[in-house]
Amino acid sequence: MADAVVESNPLLQEFEFPPFDAVEAEHVRPGILALLKKLESNLEELERTVEPSWPKLVEPLEKIVDRLSVVWGMINHLKAVKDTAELRAAIEEVQAEKVKFELRLGQSKPVYNAFKDLQESPDWNMLSDAQKRTVENQIKEAVLNGVALEDDKREEFNKIQQEIEKLSKKFDENVLDATKKFEKLITDKKDIEGLPATALGLAAQTAVSKGHKNATPEDGPWVITLDAPSFMAVMQHARNRALREEIYRAYVTRASSGDIDNTLIIDQILKLRLEKAKLLGYNNYAEVSMAMKMATVDKAEELLEKLRIASWDAAVQDMEDLKHFAKSQRAIESDDLSHWDINFWGERLRESKYDINEEELRPYFSLPKVMEGLFNLARTLFGIEIEAADGLAPVWNSDVRFYRVKDSSGNPIAYFYFDPYSRPSEKRGSRVVSRDGVSARLPIAHMVCNQTPPVGTKPSLMTFREVETVFHEFGHALQHMLTKQDEGLVAGIRGIEWDAVELPSQFMENWCYHRDTLMGIAKHYETGESLPEDVYRKLLAARTFRAGSLSLRQIRFASVDLQLHTKYVPGGPESVYDVDRRVSEKTQVIPPLPEDRFLCGFNHIFAGGYAAGYYSYKWAEVLSADAFSAFEDAGLDDIKAVKETGQRFRETILALGGGKAPLQVRKL
Repeated sequence: MADAVVESNPLLQEFEFPPFDAVEAEHVRPGILALLKKLESNLEELERTVEPSWPKLVEPLEKIVDRLSVVWGMINHLKAVKDTAELRAAIEEVQAEKVKFELRLGQSKPVYNAFKDLQESPDWNMLSDAQKRTVENQIKEAVLNGVALEDDKREEFNKIQQEIEKLSKKFDENVLDATKKFEKLITDKKDIEGLPATALGLAAQTAVSKGHKNATPEDGPWVITLDAPSFMAVMQHARNRALREEIYRAYVTRASSGDIDNTLIIDQILKLRLEKAKLLGYNNYAEVSMAMKMATVDKAEELLEKLRIASWDAAVQDMEDLKHFAKSQRAIESDDLSHWDINFWGERLRESKYDINEEELRPYFSLPKVMEGLFNLARTLFGIEIEAADGLAPVWNSDVRFYRVKDSSGNPIAYFYFDPYSRPSEKRGSRVVSRDGVSARLPIAHMVCNQTPPVGTKPSLMTFREVETVFHEFGHALQHMLTKQDEGLVAGIRGIEWDAVELPSQFMENWCYHRDTLMGIAKHYETGESLPEDVYRKLLAARTFRAGSLSLRQIRFASVDLQLHTKYVPGGPESVYDVDRRVSEKTQVIPPLPEDRFLCGFNHIFAGGYAAGYYSYKWAEVLSADAFSAFEDAGLDDIKAVKETGQRFRETILALGGGKAPLQVRKL
């Protein structure tokens, strides 16, 4: 009977596309345990027969790594987009076993020694660049996984790793639960003045889903949440200052009280990361993190400080401009602007200065048109065709679209899922994940955004920022999909230094401001008319509006991250919030509220891959500006030159994946 259960388990079937529609929480425990048992015996076989050669070492290892990453990736993806209590509990039951196997694999002496022997063998010079980089990465990673530790230290290392994984999972769940838990019901129209029609529609739609059956955009009731489209609409447009304050305070104190308080979890994670670093012979966790990156701690700090100095005066001026403008509008708070006033008055000033209203632009950015324009750009730049392939692969929600990517000869080269809308109760924010496996399988990417869903019969009408986000996430997806690496361990995004990973995504954002690209997507969803030329010019002019302030915000996040992973002493005299306040003195024109607990929601560094790596956004900004300037130098209006430069970008940055060091790729 047990065998029959295993045989019918969708996680254990051979599949071309993951059976997202068939996987249930009940499949997780039996499926993962059976898979780990099988992979354990594959690893034992590999250790018994390993030789320092490609077919006897890398190929069998790749199969083990790939199988685990595909199956676990499927479960993890479902948790991120369709979170349930049952799925959480099921993952919790098997997570320790999965981490135990990963540690066993990462610390395999026979595999590690075979890689070292291969590096020193006569065959070394016969290997391609990508193969050499695979070997070098595997040796480095094994050391960082504790392969060289003595038995008792290795045991301690493994305990730490298990605990970190558990705490990160809990941190992430607490943030989602805190976001989900907050609801503000509004019944009086006066309280919601200023909110644009799209936001009112979304708030009424949310109210209906919470049991207020007769809610309408015009008469309410309305429900405000901390999910990005709802939160940002209030911050930017609600005239009711008390409402803005309440929502802001709720947002910056998420997951910081009661049974979903992340404060202790943060301290535990930082303490364990430091212990792990010390066991590996490093001074702090940032040094461990940088071991597989382009930058060093000093170089990252140097870049952040340089950018901070360059941004500070502009940010101070931004604040003066806001105060002055608020005063001209006779706002009682003009002499005492607080955090919940910045976005509101920033939006009013932008409207006044550039005569641009973000909300009035939405009808020009309907999701279908934006995707059509994005795909046309991909055809021009990279010679690929993208077509809808809905129904070919199972999906996890009816909103999810599936696409096929073809080369210029019409052969399929990749696929991707696109899950565009925010779903507060079950889904985390924007990201891209991939399953680049061994060369026999085409890459598949998942592109997940968190934008305004369609309201009523209208399509999803996007803000310009949401358009930029779609372009950004598509840049990540391209790096997975256009890989030409046959070596699975460095294909797509695998093996790329984390501080270079944001290059293609930030590069793609630049095209949102390119006239022909923007005019190609900006068509009114009802009339089909193009965005007026003068509005395009205003958008271009507004691109650098409050750039100093926005830059400082990212520098605050990146600096706190580095401080916590270099100088902070867990259990010492300073709390993590003291560190944040100290950093904020130099990175925020208005100091944070005393009760600001933004760290409790900082998923990137406590539950994502960005620990001592948030600076990567700024680092990659420099790289992506270089990449885009190659197109500017070639001439953005010269279609032939753009195509040639696009081809070069595809053949190097997108195709080589982790098979070459980023600095070498940039020289190509």
